[in-house]
Amino acid sequence: MFEQLTPTFILSIIAIYFAMLYVVSHLTSRKANNETFFLADRKSPWILVAIGMVGASLSGVTFISIPGVVGGDGHNKDFAYFQMVLGYILGYAIIALVLLPMYYKMGLTSIYTLLKKRLGFYSYKMGAGYFLLSRVIGASFRLFLVAIVLQKFVMDSFGVPFAATVAITILLIWVYTHKGGMKTIIWTDTIQTIAMLTSVSLTIYAICSVMGLSFGGMLEKAQQSGYTRIFFFENGWGDPNNFFKQFISGALMAIVMTGLDQDMMQKNLSCPNIKDAQKNMFTFVIILVIANLVFLTLGAFLYVYVLDVGIAIPERTDYLFPTIALQYLNPAIGITFVLGLIAAAYSSADSALTALTTSFCIDFLNFETREDSPAQKKKLRLKVHIAFSIILFATIILFSQLGEGAVIKELFIASTYTYGPILGLFAFSVLTKLNIREKVKLNFGNITINWVVIICLASPILSWIINRLMADQFGFQFGFLILALNGLLTFLGLLTISYREVPQETYEEEQQS
Repeated sequence: MFEQLTPTFILSIIAIYFAMLYVVSHLTSRKANNETFFLADRKSPWILVAIGMVGASLSGVTFISIPGVVGGDGHNKDFAYFQMVLGYILGYAIIALVLLPMYYKMGLTSIYTLLKKRLGFYSYKMGAGYFLLSRVIGASFRLFLVAIVLQKFVMDSFGVPFAATVAITILLIWVYTHKGGMKTIIWTDTIQTIAMLTSVSLTIYAICSVMGLSFGGMLEKAQQSGYTRIFFFENGWGDPNNFFKQFISGALMAIVMTGLDQDMMQKNLSCPNIKDAQKNMFTFVIILVIANLVFLTLGAFLYVYVLDVGIAIPERTDYLFPTIALQYLNPAIGITFVLGLIAAAYSSADSALTALTTSFCIDFLNFETREDSPAQKKKLRLKVHIAFSIILFATIILFSQLGEGAVIKELFIASTYTYGPILGLFAFSVLTKLNIREKVKLNFGNITINWVVIICLASPILSWIINRLMADQFGFQFGFLILALNGLLTFLGLLTISYREVPQETYEEEQQS
C-alpha cells in the first residue's frame, strides 16, 4: 500500500465524510416529526430522489462485486449482467405506470397496506413480514461484504475486532438517520450516489492514464480481450447467462425489489404528487442503466490492467477492485475508492434501516390508528430504530461466524425466495378482482386453518424443492427466475381459495329463482 494511504489516513477521510453527513442530518432533521421520518413530509424534490435511489439500488455489493465477476467464467461473466439491467427498464416502466398510481391514489405510507385493503389482515401481515425478513438478510449481507473489506484493508492494522468494526458501521448509520429519517436520507443518498459514481469514473480515468491509452483505446483493448460481450443466446435456458433468462429476471427483480419493496417505494412516496414520482422513476432508470454500464466497464478495464501489468488476480474477485485501487494506483484513487465504498454501502443500508423501522411501526404497531400522542409515537419509533440496528448487528456477526464461503451465499440466495410470496400477493391483488378466504373453519374439532399463511410459507419451500429437482434431474437451475416460480405458486395457491363476490341484487335474484 502506498505510504501516503495509511490506515490512519483512511480513517481520517472516513471521519471527515461522516462529519459531513452528520451536518446534513442536523440541517434536515430540525423540527422533524414522524411524518418527516416516514415520508419527508411528502415534499422531496423528485430529481434528488432519482439520484439517491441509484445509490440505494447499486449498494456496496455492486460496487465491489460487479467489477470482479466480469473476468469470471460463471454467472454474469463479461457484460452478461447488462442483460438483466435491460430487463430493469421494463420492470421500472410497470412500476411507474401501474404501481405508483395505485399507491398515490390510496395515500399509502406502507405499501403493504394495499394488501390489507384488497385481500385482508393475514395477507397484509405476511407481505409486510416477508419484507422485514428479506431486508434484514439483504441489508446485513451487503454491510457484511463492506465490513470485511474495511476489516482487511484498514481495521486489522489497528487490531480492531470485526465485531467492533460492525458495531461502528451500524452506529454511524443510526447517528445520522434516527431523527430526520427519510428527509435526511433523500439528501445524504444523493451525496453518496455522486461520491460512488465519481469514485468509479476516476478509477477508470486513472487506469487509462497508467496504461497510456485513451478511453476509446482502452475500450478497444477490453473488447479484444473478450470481456465486453453482452448478449448470450446460443446455449439455451440451461445457461445462467442466457439473454431471455437474464432479461425476464431483471424485469421481475425490478418489480419485486423496487416496486414491491417498502425501502425503495418509500422514497417515491415522499414526492409531492404522482407526476413528480413518475418523473423521478424514469430519470432514475436512465441514470441506473448508465451507472451499471460504467461499473461493468470498470471491471473490464481492471482485468485488462492486471493482465498487462502481471498482477495476480485475487482468489476472491470481490477483492479485485479494492486491491488495485488501494495498492497499485495513485493514492488519490485509493481515497476516492474508500469514499465510494462507504457511500455505496451506506446509501443502501441507511434507507433499509429507515424502511424497516417504518414498516414495523405502520404494519405491526399500527401507528396510523393508535391513539398515542405524537411524542409517545416518536419515542416508540426511536426504540424500534434501535432494535433493528441491533438485529442488523447480530445478523452480520452470525454471517461472520458462518464464514465467507458457500453458506453465506446460500443465505443471501435464500433471501430472494422471500420476495416470491410478496410478488404473488400483489399480482393477485392487481391482476384479479377476486376475494380470498383467508381462514377456513373445519367442522370437526373447532379447528381453523389459515390458508394464506400456509400458502405463503409453502411457496418458497416448494420453489426450493422444484429448483433442486430440476438441477439434479435435468441440470437446469432457475437462477433469479426462482422469483417467477415462487410468485406463480403463491398466485395459484391464492386462486384455489378465491371466490367472486356476488353483488347483493344478483344474490337476491338467484335466491328467488
